[in-house]
Amino acid sequence: MAIKQTYKKRGSTLTLSALLLVLIALVVAIIFWPVEATATDSSVPTAQDDIEATTLIHAGDMAPDFTVEMLDGSKVTLSELRGKVVLVGFWATWCPPCRQELSHMQKDVIDRFAGKELVVLPISRGEKRQTVEEYIAKMGYTFPIGLDGDQSIYKKYATNYIPRSFVVGRDGKVVYVAVGYDEQIAKEIDEAISEALK
Repeated sequence: MAIKQTYKKRGSTLTLSALLLVLIALVVAIIFWPVEATATDSSVPTAQDDIEATTLIHAGDMAPDFTVEMLDGSKVTLSELRGKVVLVGFWATWCPPCRQELSHMQKDVIDRFAGKELVVLPISRGEKRQTVEEYIAKMGYTFPIGLDGDQSIYKKYATNYIPRSFVVGRDGKVVYVAVGYDEQIAKEIDEAISEALK
């Protein structure tokens, strides 16, 4: 009987010690745990802040001039397109929203604005000619595609994120900028082009 009593006391002491250690650990964790930033904390960068920080050209800015080599070997210089509205779009074959945008390019932009003074200029960012050629052939696209293998053109407009679309007005000024692609952005691009063509 006495042995059992001693054993019980030891068990209680061990249990109490274990609970005390857990409690101390919890208190230490609560005191020293880094506080999670909330969405209302304006000092914490958001995804939108990051997109803004990587966007070099905004609506109202003059579109930086460039000459891009097209898949067919021809060259297009942006400044030579003054008087027309230009849709400049940076994309890559590995980028799902870019592929989505390209799949809608013919019907939703090129065909829709056929006969208008609009130049659609999708530019592949950072990819080899062969990669782009194979993708375009596989998809059966027939519209012109520009190549920016070293990203020198892209870097005039942004430092990160694709797809990026820039609607350039007749005077060479950017009238609309989009990052990403979805139905809402497609609608906004359409509206920006329509307005710029007036």
